[in-house]
Amino acid sequence: MSTTTDVDLVDYDDAVARFDPVIGIEVHVELGTRTKMFDGAAQFFGEEPNTQITPTSLGLPGALPAVNGTAVEYAIRIGLALNCSIAQSCRFARKNYFYPDVPKNFQTSQYDEPIAYEGFVDVELEDGTVFRVEVERAHMEEDAGKNTHVGGATGRIHGAEYSLVDYNRAGVPLVEIVTKPITGAGERAPEVARAYVQTLRDMFRALGVSEARMERGNVRADVNVSLRATPDSPLGTRTETKNVNSFRSVERSVRYEISRQAAILDAGGTIVQETRHWHEDTGITTAGRVKSDAEDYRYFPEPDLVPIVPDRAWIEEIRAALPELPAARRRRLQGEWGYADAEMRDVVNAGAIELIEATVAAGASPAAARKWWMGELARTAKQQEVELADLPITPAQIGALQQLVDAGRINDKLARQVLEGVLAGEGDPEQVVVARGLEVVSDDGPLLEAIDAALASQPDIAEKIRGGNLGPVGAIIGSVMKATRGQADAGRVRELVLERVNA
Repeated sequence: MSTTTDVDLVDYDDAVARFDPVIGIEVHVELGTRTKMFDGAAQFFGEEPNTQITPTSLGLPGALPAVNGTAVEYAIRIGLALNCSIAQSCRFARKNYFYPDVPKNFQTSQYDEPIAYEGFVDVELEDGTVFRVEVERAHMEEDAGKNTHVGGATGRIHGAEYSLVDYNRAGVPLVEIVTKPITGAGERAPEVARAYVQTLRDMFRALGVSEARMERGNVRADVNVSLRATPDSPLGTRTETKNVNSFRSVERSVRYEISRQAAILDAGGTIVQETRHWHEDTGITTAGRVKSDAEDYRYFPEPDLVPIVPDRAWIEEIRAALPELPAARRRRLQGEWGYADAEMRDVVNAGAIELIEATVAAGASPAAARKWWMGELARTAKQQEVELADLPITPAQIGALQQLVDAGRINDKLARQVLEGVLAGEGDPEQVVVARGLEVVSDDGPLLEAIDAALASQPDIAEKIRGGNLGPVGAIIGSVMKATRGQADAGRVRELVLERVNA
């Protein structure tokens, strides 16, 4: 029987029509504390290798750990936001395995006594469907260091000439959130996986426990996938795709694994319980190592750390101080802004909530803010294949642009030219208006000259207007707008045309 990945993929729609996918997700979030989980070494991203270490970070003999109290508080915040129960007492354990970036040869983690357990999170899909994901546990642990493989074509250990180890990240506090098996998603399993990880990322930021920047590895997801014949069948053998660090990759890796596993099962093969690596460039997973079960890690209680017994009053203080979470915030802002459900979903899916909120704070109306970010700017971002937030323009600049429109100094057509100038790096909206000479012509003199010229060139239109037919007024307005390079106020031009014709 085949156990390899050298099989043709089954079409995704065909795979989910014949198999029931079950997923599970382990999300690791690096906590934004000033120091590490068990020692006083600082933790800042991007520092020179091996400059943020202590004897405890390196696991040197005689170095004893001490628990970071802020990390415990952050873990409780996360547990409460996930609707978990907070343990009366919990403890750390040693998870034994050898990796060169774990200098102690064990990871200090939590096993049978996590700090938070039995919770859930509701995630909203792009069409507004809400899917509940059950959370089994959230536990504290420390991160490993980082290996850099030098030489070779892929940056992986295979083919490398040698490897370097940076222990700056060793000991950084983590919270790992483990779901229960996610069932019932069917063909939408990849979408549910993506939405769940995104919901958690937004939650971490709102809680203030992490920068939660996936490109920096602050948030990483291990994605488990298995297939079974029907929803009533026993769970199938799962694979675990490790360290997936973008929403798009989470979704793509689930789709790929469903199609790959379906192909193996169709060929009469068996699924190997293993870790797998995701390849962003090719969109495939490849085998890592045979997956260990819990007993293989030989967990035992950490003898150098006492149990943690969170005071119940302290937990309630933390609960009372929790900020507004993203889902509640979205509902509040939708009500304040008056957006329809579909409009708000578009804003959420575009990642534009913070941008619009800041633009409204800068003086624009919610309707105007949405118009700019979801219109011209969204089209620009799509053309340039970047995120909205990465465009070289700020909410304050959009607010200033709209204020120029509201003041009548520019019209919508001119505003688009101003926007173009700001995106090109020509300065703030006011500077672009002045430099390009885009301000609306407010002096009636030049407008009357342009109107008279337009009427003189189209005498029949004047007669039609005098006869009560106002349709041709648009032609005169168009001629004036062209003559003034779009810098006339169309409403004022209309008034002057009627006055001139009827004088």
